[in-house]
Amino acid sequence: MNKISWSWSLHTFRHLLKTSITQRDILTGKTLHALYLKIFVPSSTYFSNQFILLYSKCGCVASAHHAFNQTPNPNVFSFNVLISGYAKVSRLNIAHQLFDQIPQRDLVSYNTLISGYADCGETEQALSLFKDMRDMGFDMDGFTLSGAITACSNDVFLIKQLHCFAVYGGFDNYASVNNSLLTYYSKNGFLDEAERVFHEMDEIKDEISWNAMIVAYGQHRKGEKALELFQEIVRMGLAVDMFTLASILTAFTCVEDLLGGLQFHAKLIKSGFHQNSHVGSGLIDLYAKCSGGIIDCTKVFEEICSPDLVLWNTMISGYSQNEEFSEDALEWFRKMQQIGYRPDDCSFVCVISACSSLSPSQGKQIHALTIKSDIPSNRISVNNALVAMYSKCGNLQDARRLFDSMPEYNTVSLNSMIAGYAQHGIEMESLCLFEWMLEKNIPPTSITFIAVLSACAHTGKVHEGQKYFSIMTDRFGIEPEAEHYSCMIDLLGRAGKLTEAEKLIETMPVSPGTIGWAALLGACRTHGNMELALKAANQLLQLEPSNAVPYVMLANIYASAGKWEEVATIRKLMRDRGVKKKPGCSWIEVNKRVHVFVAEDSSHPMIKEIHVYLEEMSLNMKRAGYVPDVRWALVKDDEIEHGEKEKRLVHHSEKLAVAFGLLSSTDGEPILVVKNLRICGDCHNAIKFMSAIAGREITVRDTHRFHCFKDGQCSCGDYW
Repeated sequence: MNKISWSWSLHTFRHLLKTSITQRDILTGKTLHALYLKIFVPSSTYFSNQFILLYSKCGCVASAHHAFNQTPNPNVFSFNVLISGYAKVSRLNIAHQLFDQIPQRDLVSYNTLISGYADCGETEQALSLFKDMRDMGFDMDGFTLSGAITACSNDVFLIKQLHCFAVYGGFDNYASVNNSLLTYYSKNGFLDEAERVFHEMDEIKDEISWNAMIVAYGQHRKGEKALELFQEIVRMGLAVDMFTLASILTAFTCVEDLLGGLQFHAKLIKSGFHQNSHVGSGLIDLYAKCSGGIIDCTKVFEEICSPDLVLWNTMISGYSQNEEFSEDALEWFRKMQQIGYRPDDCSFVCVISACSSLSPSQGKQIHALTIKSDIPSNRISVNNALVAMYSKCGNLQDARRLFDSMPEYNTVSLNSMIAGYAQHGIEMESLCLFEWMLEKNIPPTSITFIAVLSACAHTGKVHEGQKYFSIMTDRFGIEPEAEHYSCMIDLLGRAGKLTEAEKLIETMPVSPGTIGWAALLGACRTHGNMELALKAANQLLQLEPSNAVPYVMLANIYASAGKWEEVATIRKLMRDRGVKKKPGCSWIEVNKRVHVFVAEDSSHPMIKEIHVYLEEMSLNMKRAGYVPDVRWALVKDDEIEHGEKEKRLVHHSEKLAVAFGLLSSTDGEPILVVKNLRICGDCHNAIKFMSAIAGREITVRDTHRFHCFKDGQCSCGDYW
């Protein structure tokens, strides 16, 4: 081969290799590598480094390491590229070993490993490297600082310190630094700070900046603003990639604009983006949250050319968001493993969330699987999900035990524990944990205050609730949202302060929404305020005319007052509008099998034994002072005899489930029953007697809270 042909061939070879790296074309890259090894003796560090870069970018770290070993004189670039490859596949122990072997490290060496640790959530290791780098006198750049900010992703105090450092050192002109600040301010609930960073960037904004701001608005349910930014991007002619498109789908999801999302889906199909895995995740999330269309989610999934782990996680998450499909979420998790995907921390978080609606044994099995997996035991997101799962499954002791054993925790960890205590009616522990959180300077988020205000509402601590509601804005600068106002409406309503609750609704700056009006309607039922109940019910019907809750609650209020003509009118209205009441359903797990009961159930194989047991129990309860509250039978006196009313009460689903649990478990063993509606007043009273007579601890989880019955008392103190 003469010099001219050699020069031309080398130029072509370089071009093809560069194109393979840019497009991550592993097949062409391997062909070129084979050709290189066959024709040219590996003597060029440059070409060896390019092959290391190709394999690293494509995630083939074993091949990258092999190419590294063939490099005649590996330099700092060779090491840095291989370190990056191992960091991307979370094999940080090998990455750090290579880092220690570099003869003379440079800035990129530190940046690569810091970013690797930061992306994997290894905060302590990333910041330790950052400190070592500064101690050794290395000059840093924007990538160094953005990596450190990413490492502090859950610690706003440290993020603010690094923000000050960036401004002082002149790094606030780096787009990468500002993008990181914007992202992690938003993720920690500080949208105002994120907006301030975005607007102060001016012309250094890049496409990542615009996309990050769109994502931030989506995270904070500011879908309208996200869509406005997208329109501005289009007007400016900026390139729109799959990440931007997925963020727009998130915006449609946040504003619950299913129609807009459908139209956008049509545009994605025309452009071919609907087959992209990342965009597909956004579509699945949209359908799961806005329509409950699990069939639509499956169709989207099946259209994706190459489903990745993120897409599988999104499907599991979509199913887990609806309690009716929690079993399906678990099945998708199993399918993912059967195909060969190894679950990551996100996979476990999604499936653990689904287990919160299933039996406690399922959650424990997944917990055991996380321990056996490659997920680090200190992975905070998984531990947080487990704490929440154990709390929701009624196992508060295991939740606290896990919380106390966590090597590190964040605001989410504390939020889960505070909410768990609140749901179980243990308000002292809930509020003490919140006060401890403040003492440790761990910044609360808007979700923290929802949990704290709920704890106050469930226990009648009006003064404390008003104090915490006040410091939200005064001390922490968190503007109350509809959920916080709903907690305050619930707090005042439960305490009988209906006039104050109504005044709050009239003066609050945001709409109370269905949750707020439902809280007021429930309080009106408890305290017998018919006039205000009508107002609340009408507001609910305007917001959600197909929701059965306001019809049923209003009918129950009329029934309690003996206004049966009005009850008949409400029921006719429901029939005319095609609104169906959700049937009461309760379930219990015994010997790792879930048993489901509905009112007047006759399908269970042990139903005869259950009825006999309840008849005997009712006699013992009456001897102990129990008086059936036949108002909860909700039928007219002239339609049914008094004895038949009592019989109907005995056959409520929660009583059937409790009776089965007492029959099928050993003496002294606590039992847990879950109900899909709020527990009825008579059942609440009856189960107090059952717990005393049977000498058992009986927990009932309804849609509002946990009721822990023991020795004839309930943890709610009858304040529910």
